[in-house]
Amino acid sequence: MGPSGSIQAPPTPTPCPPPLPHSRPTSHCGRPALNSAVFGEFPQRMPRGPEAGYCCLTRDSNMPDSRDAQQQGALGTTQNSSQTRFLSRLLPGGPGCVRKLSLNLQYQQGIRPNVQSSSLIDGRTLPKESSTHGLEFSAPEKASPPDATEETLWTARADGRVRLRREPFCTQPPYTVHRMFYEALDKYGNLSALGFKRRNKWERISYYQYYEIARKVAKGFLKLGLERAHSVGILGFNSPEWFFSAVGTVFAGGIVTGIYTTSSLEACQYIAHDCRANVIVVDTQKQLEKILKIWKDLPHLKAVVIYQEPLPKKMANVYTMEELIELGQEVPEEALDAVLDTQQPNQCCVLVYTSGTTGNPKGVMLSQDNITWTARFGSQAGDIQPAEVQQEVVVSYLPLSHIAAQIYDLWTGIQWGAQVCFADPDALKGSLVNTLREVEPTSHMGVPRVWEKIMEGIQEVAAQSGFIRRKMLLWAMSVTLEQNLTCPSDDLKPFTSRLADYLVLAKVRQALGFAKCQKNFYGAAPMTAETQRFFLGLNIRLYAGYGLSESTGPHFMSSPYNYRLYSSGKLIPGCRVKLVNQDANGIGEICLWGRTIFMGYLNMEDKTCEAIDSEGWLHTGDMGRLDSDGFLYITGRLKELIITAGGENVPPVPIEEAVKTELPIISSAMLIGDQRKFLSMLLTLKCTLDPETSEPTDNLTEQAVEFCQRVGSKASTVSEIVGQRDEAVYQAIQEGIQRVNANAAARPYHIQKWAILKRDFSISGGELGPTMKLKRLTVLEKYKDIIDSFYQEQKQ
Repeated sequence: MGPSGSIQAPPTPTPCPPPLPHSRPTSHCGRPALNSAVFGEFPQRMPRGPEAGYCCLTRDSNMPDSRDAQQQGALGTTQNSSQTRFLSRLLPGGPGCVRKLSLNLQYQQGIRPNVQSSSLIDGRTLPKESSTHGLEFSAPEKASPPDATEETLWTARADGRVRLRREPFCTQPPYTVHRMFYEALDKYGNLSALGFKRRNKWERISYYQYYEIARKVAKGFLKLGLERAHSVGILGFNSPEWFFSAVGTVFAGGIVTGIYTTSSLEACQYIAHDCRANVIVVDTQKQLEKILKIWKDLPHLKAVVIYQEPLPKKMANVYTMEELIELGQEVPEEALDAVLDTQQPNQCCVLVYTSGTTGNPKGVMLSQDNITWTARFGSQAGDIQPAEVQQEVVVSYLPLSHIAAQIYDLWTGIQWGAQVCFADPDALKGSLVNTLREVEPTSHMGVPRVWEKIMEGIQEVAAQSGFIRRKMLLWAMSVTLEQNLTCPSDDLKPFTSRLADYLVLAKVRQALGFAKCQKNFYGAAPMTAETQRFFLGLNIRLYAGYGLSESTGPHFMSSPYNYRLYSSGKLIPGCRVKLVNQDANGIGEICLWGRTIFMGYLNMEDKTCEAIDSEGWLHTGDMGRLDSDGFLYITGRLKELIITAGGENVPPVPIEEAVKTELPIISSAMLIGDQRKFLSMLLTLKCTLDPETSEPTDNLTEQAVEFCQRVGSKASTVSEIVGQRDEAVYQAIQEGIQRVNANAAARPYHIQKWAILKRDFSISGGELGPTMKLKRLTVLEKYKDIIDSFYQEQKQ
């Protein structure tokens, strides 16, 4: 509700775009044969598009770039490569004979007729009440009672089915994950799908091989006793085996459940028990030890599979990936086909567990339609290209247990035939840049903390460079930033901007591995204005996406054609949004509707009802506003909103960002003041990370040391500043906070007290979640004594 009392309506939802044109003809519906290097000759009936080279199992001393393979148009084989031996073990029995799959009409249509014909639009108009609604278009149908089979918008049962949120303006029919993959084979089957290193050499496999291995893994899971609507837990770093296990689980009728590698014994036990895991896949002996310790408390667990490291000794019901494949040979192909034929788009196939910052983690149930629809339209909104136009190359390194990485790396890759290259497990400890240089991705995604670390690395290199090089970089970034801020869409850049990019910035991007990168995304947490402007100065636009696990990842997206600085982009096609309880500035709680919306929380009807209202809208708990063009701006979390003792509502994020922008020595800032008489703040200083453990060290970064020198301090460590209470640094920080206070809207928004902590926030310290998101409740509890001292002193 605006100040005038009128209701603000977001732009009309855009219809789903038509399917992108494909340059290759559609082939027969049978499963194609695989690469002759391992599986025998390709059948002559398979179409050979002029742009599609047979690049399966080729190896390059640098990086197997499918873009080059597409131009070569010839099959390269490496019979003696380590990857050939790896696949030989994985696919025993020599050349595979591929049968036709029997896909009946019901399966090809993707859903039962009674579900297809149901409409979620009844023509009603939302009442124009400022307290609840902010729209003027037709409302979705109200959710039915949860006991009406397949007629409800949500369920809390793993074997439940939901009514799909079909819209008149989005005619895309629902379909299953298997159908998405199967149709991709006609277009991308002979393209490189997965790239990975073996013995320091890049290897790759084709989409044909990827599909065939996933089927074999699926049969292995069935042999181990995977039951319908039970889970396969995956506890390991990103790898081809993670992908094989995930896709194989869905093919076998199970539910993919990622578990963070950093999860404690208690967290692993809770998740595996809650999702009724029949099988758990682990990558190392360390992760295997976790499962062995809790196995007695997991009544549904039948087997464990390990894939990266060998078994320390033979154990009952513990198998290697090769042994899993061998077991699967005993299951007939017809048995797997029978499972596939009965799958429906409105069934659960993925579980994503929330971080559990407030109680036990919640299992977010995602349907096959959630996955296939978002993989198609969410990625199109981000301008991800199908391989017919340009095969996207991405690096997989963020945790696949998180929805952002899983959608971006795994499911979108299948939808559009991308080549996914896996980073080393120590990617976030420093090796990521090396992988980026070798792979040269066309599209890249990072959480804000990753982009911040890249920024700090560039700043450190610049600080150590000679005077002329440093001045050249600062000049080039200044010119480029000004140009991008004043004329962001101007293709005819001035001569100085083009010169700066040619002489300086292009070399920086190449050094980072972004020479060919056309799209750089971020999500999962807020990004500071400082970081966005820094990369804009390098001619790298950071495109935001907004969504939750409960919205299958992106519900809003930015792209090269849909960008506005500091915004989270626009609605992806076929989705809706409304803001409820808007204030005078148009800021309200963001509520979402569409095919992205999850099925419900597993085994938690009460929590599901809290998240999804009676009309089926997902209440995100995030606060935001929409501008006149439909761009979304996130202002904070509803639960994070600080309500002072005086009744003032204070969003913390803008104030925290202002402090970090004003004081470049600050790494993390957390505002405090809920139910308190005034605001206070905890600060941490920028420090280097241990290259082995990624733990914060005591040493300040080059940028922090430079700040100290500028204010008259000789400190080079955190302990020098905090332990000795360095007068120059403390005074400079106080002056910076005073400048932030001077720009505040009113006195209740002023920071009155602050403290510098002895150690930066980290995942191991508990202050950050797996995606580097600040866990405010943990910080409040961990530093309770320091926080209380702010207010105890006030009483005295």
